[in-house]
Amino acid sequence: MEKLSLSLMTKKLCHKYFQEFTNDSDICLNDSEFREFVYKKEVVDKYYEHQQQDNRKAFFIMKNNDPIGEVILKKIDYIKKECTLSIHLQNDTVKGQGIGTWAEKQIIDYAFNELNLGTVYADTVKKNVRSQNVLKKVGFEIINEDELFKYYFIKKKS
Repeated sequence: MEKLSLSLMTKKLCHKYFQEFTNDSDICLNDSEFREFVYKKEVVDKYYEHQQQDNRKAFFIMKNNDPIGEVILKKIDYIKKECTLSIHLQNDTVKGQGIGTWAEKQIIDYAFNELNLGTVYADTVKKNVRSQNVLKKVGFEIINEDELFKYYFIKKKS
């Protein structure tokens, strides 16, 4: 695997990322919700601003100075010492190469050791088996599921 890194989300990287972004039907609850992604500057600007909230830490997965994925810790609660993981890869050209696994390991380490959190949660649409496999591979355990989602967590080892 080529050299990967995480970089804090910037507006410039956000635009670069979304110019090559392709929506994935596996993250939609059902096929009727799926829409092709169309890049629009104002939509990306709004998305970027949303990621700048105090209870979020947003990063891009970088490969050769290009953003190829995003990994976000959201709903960060420093009192409860928990957050929720969100990850998306840019398009099919970067999937199936271990990039998501690498990024999840990095962001979990960041959550536990830099933010001093104790639990990271994640959820997936039931049909997103690829994401579920990655979560299990990095140590997440399933805690619940309903008709639409599977819910996971990983705790910091003491």
